[in-house]
Amino acid sequence: MHLSSKSWTLPVAAAAAAALALTACSSAKSGSSGSGGSGSGSSKVAVVIKGLDNPFFQSMESGIKEKAGTAGVSVEVQAANSITDTTGQADKLAALANQDYSCFVVNPISGTNLIQGIAQLAAKKKTIVNIDSPVDAAAAKSANATLATYIGTDNIAAGKLAGGQMVKLLPNGGTVVAIGGTAGDVTSGARITGFQQGIAGASSIKLGQTVAANWDRQEALTQAQTVLRSNPSLGGFFVANDDMALGVARAIASAGKTGKVKVISVDGIKDALTAVKNGELDAVVAQYPYVIGAMGVEACKAANAGKTLPTNVAAPVELVTKPDAAKALAATPKPFGSYSDPFAELSK
Repeated sequence: MHLSSKSWTLPVAAAAAAALALTACSSAKSGSSGSGGSGSGSSKVAVVIKGLDNPFFQSMESGIKEKAGTAGVSVEVQAANSITDTTGQADKLAALANQDYSCFVVNPISGTNLIQGIAQLAAKKKTIVNIDSPVDAAAAKSANATLATYIGTDNIAAGKLAGGQMVKLLPNGGTVVAIGGTAGDVTSGARITGFQQGIAGASSIKLGQTVAANWDRQEALTQAQTVLRSNPSLGGFFVANDDMALGVARAIASAGKTGKVKVISVDGIKDALTAVKNGELDAVVAQYPYVIGAMGVEACKAANAGKTLPTNVAAPVELVTKPDAAKALAATPKPFGSYSDPFAELSK
């Protein structure tokens, strides 16, 4: 299927779907912190997300808090100290699990690091909404946990969209190096797998090495410098997130190869959209953490009202190239195109 830079709704990964089923959330009194309103029948929601050292999760937090404010939901947001702080994030969920929240939104750093807390919630029959990064299906089953819904990006499809664009950018072929996150990370791996699928039809384009840069901009810059020195005819980079891509773009600029070595990444943070507009990045597959966070709150509100939640919901994804960059920047942190939100109607 041909995908343009308009908004397309993508199917959620099958691996996440296996873990998910339906449940409902009981009503609760208002919470002690957060930006949501309180009142009769309002949900009391606890949210645990990844580290706010990354702009992606800052945007997610904004979506959570702003939606809570407009939806009359009391929300407490806890975040890991960094996007690699698996133990600290687990401790935060375990502490919240002992409090009287009616619904929990979880954005795990890994597929299993929040399982202990999720098991506590399952034993108390609390509603659990999984956003962005899926909880491991087997681990959830072992914890006797049934997740109410999963809301997130199909990362394989996002990577495939990037691969299709790279084919257009390199009509004469070439070698592309992938810069991934932490070794073994599910999200990074899915995006790179999708990218491989996207370039599969172009025999003249080859994916060379894959380098882990631990989601860090400076480390990505250093890795890209090394790659550029050893591959003087490199065609491009596929980068698993925008923050690392900005480091890669700086390495390319230092080598005097801006525009010659193509760069495509996944996320859609404001700095990356600006870099696309300025020609420093060639394209971004934008996902919308603001919308993912907001949908998580809507899901809790709907469950609190006794509504049946869809098992899986695909978050919107848009391909942003230079002609669309100004439009995307004006709309951020929301999509510039239309998208489906099944929770909006349910949470009314």
